[in-house]
Amino acid sequence: MTISEQPSKINSTEWITDSNEKFAISIRIKGERLFHEVSEFQTVEVFDTQDRGKMLTIDRMVMCTEADEAAYHEMIVHVPMLAYPGVKDVLVIGAGDGGTIRELVRHPGIERITMVEIDEAVVRASKQFLPTISSALEHPKLNLLIDDGIKFVQNAGDNSYDLVIIDSSDPVGPSEGLFTKSFYEDVYRTLRPGGIVTVQSESPIFHQKAFVDLNQCLKQVFGVDSVHCYLVFIPMYPTGMWSLTYCSKQGVHPVQNLDREKAVQFVKEHDLRYYNADIHQAAFALPGFIHKMIGSN
Repeated sequence: MTISEQPSKINSTEWITDSNEKFAISIRIKGERLFHEVSEFQTVEVFDTQDRGKMLTIDRMVMCTEADEAAYHEMIVHVPMLAYPGVKDVLVIGAGDGGTIRELVRHPGIERITMVEIDEAVVRASKQFLPTISSALEHPKLNLLIDDGIKFVQNAGDNSYDLVIIDSSDPVGPSEGLFTKSFYEDVYRTLRPGGIVTVQSESPIFHQKAFVDLNQCLKQVFGVDSVHCYLVFIPMYPTGMWSLTYCSKQGVHPVQNLDREKAVQFVKEHDLRYYNADIHQAAFALPGFIHKMIGSN
């Protein structure tokens, strides 16, 4: 059942809090709640904030704000794309806000993008209220499917994609199955030899257990030497420190294979807000406590 509401007045002193009962971040909102829908899967909302622009939340967990979304979307896309330039076919799981697609279409060598988002309400809310993020959701290279990403990958052909991006929310509700070994075994199978997957892999502080468990899961599927955690800093996510993970199917190293000259030119051409060649390299330099958590050197 889907329940929709018209925009409603909210006290301008109200705060939206994203919490795990140990850590929390609160964002002050203003004016009306712009979108509210209880879909079959989750509660989707869009708010206007005091200084972070419009904000998308799912079950009151912050997905993105207009002011800070570039860090996440640029890093989940341009790190693999500038390390592995031969990408033609891309599969994206999740990404209903559209930011990942916006960054992918900056790369002219990509021929086809298949995006599988389980909740149409997320796409609709983003198209209506987050146009700067969702601007590429009508792009001719994109095949947008409202479907279950887990089942889609189970049924996908072997060696079908050069790049798979798992742009998921936290491991609860419909995203829970995106954090399992069986799912990543299917992802591995769908990748072509040399192919890459990048994964939203949670915060080493805010979701420590999920972060560690997913890292170990990926190493079991891809092999220890083919899994590389990297960090991105997003002020509107609890603790600010978030992780992404780059995995390859007997493919290239994310730092050693970086063409710095090409990356510098790409950043200049597209006026990127967060990603650059130095950040690409530095993001893989992990603090000591994270090395200990995931057993890396």
